[in-house]
Amino acid sequence: MRETDFISGFAKGLSVIEAFDAVNSRLSITDIARMTGLERATARRCLLTLTQLGYADYDGKFFTLTPRILRLGHSYLSSTPLPRLMQPFLDQLSEKTGESASASVLDGNEIVYIARASHKRVMSINLNPGSRLPAYCSSMGRVLLAAMSDDEARRILEDSNRTANTPRTKTSVPELMDEVRKVRLQGYAVIDQELEIGLCSIAVPVRNTRGITIAAINIGAQAPRVTVEEMVERYLPVMQSTRDTIAGVLV
Repeated sequence: MRETDFISGFAKGLSVIEAFDAVNSRLSITDIARMTGLERATARRCLLTLTQLGYADYDGKFFTLTPRILRLGHSYLSSTPLPRLMQPFLDQLSEKTGESASASVLDGNEIVYIARASHKRVMSINLNPGSRLPAYCSSMGRVLLAAMSDDEARRILEDSNRTANTPRTKTSVPELMDEVRKVRLQGYAVIDQELEIGLCSIAVPVRNTRGITIAAINIGAQAPRVTVEEMVERYLPVMQSTRDTIAGVLV
């Protein structure tokens, strides 16, 4: 490679992203400068650029990566303890129910899978950490939307490409807002073949000790084997127990 082919600014930005890891998930400008060897002013510009583009959050002192970073790779998964913390609980949940269990967070109008325990393949696509699905027609998406105010949820729904994936898919904003409010009241969401024919799923929110929803977990099952009513009766109690156990170890 020729020297002129190397973009030093891009390389500096990547070095800033790579500075975040399991031990260093919250870093200041001074921390970044020390760890990367960059000038403090350069580190500051890189961090503020990441923040402006939505790849990082800034609380006035410390920077943290956002789920959007998954678009670039797996830096988010290595910088936050949440996926590693949730994985064993999802493994247990999948073992208890005999179904696939997943966890996700919201990124714009999509959910991003951060952990998954695959027991059976229930969808036509493979889902892994980093996979993305529309929030409006997924059970975890509706749980995460329900954690927001009506105005915030409506804005996301209005900005979504609300495609009718199946004849059962709800696509109108008023109808979806009714679903969001229903989920908020009952504390769980159920999707009956709205994302894909033959797939049902049920999801519950995961909250930290301050009562803030930070993620959602779900179970997906094949519709011919279990009805929506059976999913609620059979899976909801064990999911709520798993959710409460996870919440007990969150800060």
